[in-house]
Amino acid sequence: MRPAPMTTRHLIATALVCSAVGLTACGGKKDKPASAAAAQARAVSVGTVETRPLGSGIEASGLLVSREEAAVGSELTGYRVARLYADEGDWVRAGQPLAQLDDTLLRAQIDQQAAVTAQAQAEAARVSGLDGQGVLSQEQIETRRYQAKAQEAALKELRTRAGRMTITAPVSGRVLSRGVQPGQIAGGGTTPWFSIARDGLVELDAEVNEADLAGIRVGQTAQVSLPSGQLIPGVVRLISPRVDSTSRLGKVRVRLPVRPDLRPGGFGRANFGASGAAVTAIPESAIRYEADGLFVMTVDSNNRAHQVGVKIGQKGGGWAQLVQGPPAGTRIVLGGASFVTDGDVVRPAPAAQGAR
Repeated sequence: MRPAPMTTRHLIATALVCSAVGLTACGGKKDKPASAAAAQARAVSVGTVETRPLGSGIEASGLLVSREEAAVGSELTGYRVARLYADEGDWVRAGQPLAQLDDTLLRAQIDQQAAVTAQAQAEAARVSGLDGQGVLSQEQIETRRYQAKAQEAALKELRTRAGRMTITAPVSGRVLSRGVQPGQIAGGGTTPWFSIARDGLVELDAEVNEADLAGIRVGQTAQVSLPSGQLIPGVVRLISPRVDSTSRLGKVRVRLPVRPDLRPGGFGRANFGASGAAVTAIPESAIRYEADGLFVMTVDSNNRAHQVGVKIGQKGGGWAQLVQGPPAGTRIVLGGASFVTDGDVVRPAPAAQGAR
């Protein structure tokens, strides 16, 4: 039996089926390389370089201390304190009298010594020009001259002592303590009569963990809180070059404004955070620490990673100031950056940087 002839409808249907099969086969061949590349790409958390103030910063506590403290006392002994001119809390200027010793006896000694000195000078004047004439021996002439000089020296010593009967302030500042009483006899004790904070300057002597010292620099601003709740702005003046071998703490001196409520010996807590100014910053988790420097892995528009060298400044709240590196808005690989190499294709997954 002869086969039935194919109609036009049959020919068209057969062509459509073949075309569909061919297109599917071709499409499968084209998609295969793209699917393989996507499967091999490493999934990573990605953040961005941001312009922002740093976080809460480094906190440390310590005691309030005088920047420079002058100890004042008397070099004389045996004299009674007649009057006191200053007390604790007073502000004094350099050269201002603080105490007066009773100089009644000393003035009498000066008068007596002045008379003895005048007589010795007169005796020395009488032998002037008699050298080698035989009227007096040369030994007698030299003795009179020596006695005149000795009495002059004794008078000078008494007058110098008289100039020290008034105890004066060596510096201007605030009197922190007074350790002398009226009627007290001046002696060779080691307790100072007055302690003066030069210019009234008080600083916070903060103790900072060794690991945090690298994040603090001279000139950096700080906020100091007092037990009363007062917040006082300060500036880092000095970072000690030593770290205590037992406590592993280093000293940081914070300069504070002159205020009456700042008392040496009091307690304070400093926050060495950012000043509030926005800086270019990156999450600390994005930093790679290599032998030849610090790096981050940036991600371009084709999701390809590139290693870029960076320099960082102060840190705070999980962020680090970017002193040198990619601009704000650049995508960077976070925690998993150590497993990504330069040129790798990655599959970015956004991370909540604000919570890091």
